[in-house]
Amino acid sequence: MSNDEATIVENSEHSRVAEAEAAGLELLLPRDVPLGGPRAMPVQRVLPNKHRHFIGAWCFADAFGPTSLAGQPGMDVPPHPHTGLQTWSWLVDGAIEHRDSAGFSHTVRPGGLNIMTAGRGISHSEYSTADTDVLHGVQLWTVLPRDERGREPWFDGLDQVPQVRLAGGVDGSVFVGDYAGGESRVGAYTPLLGVELRMRAGSEVRLDLRPGFEHGVLALTEGLSVDDVHVGRGALAYAAPGREALIVSAERDAVAILLGGEPFEEEIVMFWNFIGTDHDEVSEARDEWMRERDSDGQARPRFGTVVDDEHHPLASPRLPSVELLPRGRAKRRR
Repeated sequence: MSNDEATIVENSEHSRVAEAEAAGLELLLPRDVPLGGPRAMPVQRVLPNKHRHFIGAWCFADAFGPTSLAGQPGMDVPPHPHTGLQTWSWLVDGAIEHRDSAGFSHTVRPGGLNIMTAGRGISHSEYSTADTDVLHGVQLWTVLPRDERGREPWFDGLDQVPQVRLAGGVDGSVFVGDYAGGESRVGAYTPLLGVELRMRAGSEVRLDLRPGFEHGVLALTEGLSVDDVHVGRGALAYAAPGREALIVSAERDAVAILLGGEPFEEEIVMFWNFIGTDHDEVSEARDEWMRERDSDGQARPRFGTVVDDEHHPLASPRLPSVELLPRGRAKRRR
């Protein structure tokens, strides 16, 4: 998925934020972003957020749907670049076909996972499939540590991840890390946790949290509460390190994502789909993407060409006229 925003947009304050603070949580509210243009499918972007940039190494979260694709374009993201990160695509409903310049292709469906490691640079495309009636899911990004950002790009497509049963009849799908006896040994580069939770109407579950991790519960449907704080669709309840557990309840059948990770202490610059250490690094990546060919006539040697995709690649937004400053896991408060 492509990040169409070059800067963080401030969210308006909502009364639930104060309620969450009283419960020892931080409520992150999403903003609507068109995916691929003003007439494209809308997504709800909750990371990066007003004061919270990372949860562990999770640095980006777009929730989308459930959206009927009858007469709608669905997900239609032509070739675009990434550097310095991993993308994680998880679906509740529908299917998305991934193709990339490293030669990989895979269609992800509910219960499976697409993980792309951009490393020094890769390009890919994503399209919802013709047989998708309803599209519903989330795409997440994680920051690669500085010493891993120059690695060769790679992709893993999983058709199934470990399943666990939690108290209250809650079903969990562990797509990264280990939780409740389930362990997913995918190629993460920092300690991470990612679990989909499917809850029945009226159910409640205690989520035990790992000491030293920070955590977030991202609602993919309505009707969810965390420690009695309502978390609307696309919003996320954040718990700082040291929290032992969270109580999640569902008024109706619901889906949520439990995220976690060791606090990521490096500072980064993130512009569009590029992650780097400083302004110059992301500026160089952008310039290389925007040059169609190098001096030897080779097409985008750093990012390559997406296999079997004839669509015209997306252009990068312009860099702002001021230098982009590195940012850490939370916004500096003045």
